[in-house]
Amino acid sequence: MKRSLAQEQMDAVDLPADIYARVLVDLDRVNRVTLAARPTLGFLDRAATGPFRLLDVGYGDGGMLRQIARWAKRRGMACELVGIDLNARSQAVAQAHTDPAMAIDYRTGDYAALGAALAHEPWDIIISSLVTHHMDDAERLAFLRFMEDQARMGWFVNDLHRHGFAYHGYPLLARLLLVHPIVRQDGQLSIARSFVADEWRTMLAAAHISEARIERVFPFRLCVSRCR
Repeated sequence: MKRSLAQEQMDAVDLPADIYARVLVDLDRVNRVTLAARPTLGFLDRAATGPFRLLDVGYGDGGMLRQIARWAKRRGMACELVGIDLNARSQAVAQAHTDPAMAIDYRTGDYAALGAALAHEPWDIIISSLVTHHMDDAERLAFLRFMEDQARMGWFVNDLHRHGFAYHGYPLLARLLLVHPIVRQDGQLSIARSFVADEWRTMLAAAHISEARIERVFPFRLCVSRCR
């Protein structure tokens, strides 16, 4: 299926804060049902060989960072978790759903605009989830280079696989979960905006990254990683 470039509703700057919060909560529910954290945690099993400092770009409601905090606690592994999100409304939602004992540092801002400042902080691992399909080509290329240049242990992109079955089947799942209409509509559009493996190969080549791994993960995830 052809890739869509239509804009998602949740990206609208005038979306009311209460609706945005509901969308994030419902999106986290979809992610939990579809085992969205599993490939990211699998990557950490490979990449995190000791204490680590991790940056999550585009953390949303913080669900992935909370999963990582629990993953590290189970293993008795020390970690420092930082998230940055472009949408100022995300920080309050994430903090409201996070146990302060997890000590996750949620920040607001554009990682690219703050790139020089972030580059001065030591990052072992950089991740994102359901973010790269929101970027334009230049933004995605810059993001790949940022991760490649800054992540000392490795980086991980967790995104969707553009596939006709997923595109047509997702609305049924969304109705069963009784999620907000924006989550139903944007979720299907996210699938249409995401990529296939050959497109990722082209993007990696453009970023001059030759050692990344592209992996399909059930159900309908397409993940890109670099483990050092």
